[in-house]
Amino acid sequence: MSLESVRAHLAPFGRDGDVVVTESSSATVELAAEAIGVEPARIAKTLAFRTADPDECLLVVAAGDARIDNAAFKATFGRKAQMVRAEDVERLTGHPVGGVCPFANPATATVHLDESLKRFTTVFPACGTPSSMIELTLSDLETLSGAVGWVDVTR
Repeated sequence: MSLESVRAHLAPFGRDGDVVVTESSSATVELAAEAIGVEPARIAKTLAFRTADPDECLLVVAAGDARIDNAAFKATFGRKAQMVRAEDVERLTGHPVGGVCPFANPATATVHLDESLKRFTTVFPACGTPSSMIELTLSDLETLSGAVGWVDVTR
């Protein structure tokens, strides 16, 4: 269902046919990079964080080699970085673990793009399953994800 919801989300932009489904799992940065033959840093991983409201989450899309900087996260979002529990990921994002992406999320999941992506011309975010992704320019990622803005919360 998640891949179909992402394709439906991308369809009005004419990008639904650009989704790549790999034969092997691309659930981790390393697997995704290997599946399509790019450096791991170009995989745009979507990280899900808890908010004060247990029915909402905060999504940060970052470069595959970036790590969350806890001090920067707290300074930006006003709270400690706490990942969403695995059992809550699909309920809060609309996608399973390994397929969390910045597309077709519920309104209670806000998307933020991390500055770590800006060193690349194109990146590869997941598309709702552990074996799907799409190549996008940063401008396209910003538009298609409906991101609320850019943040600098990684190192």
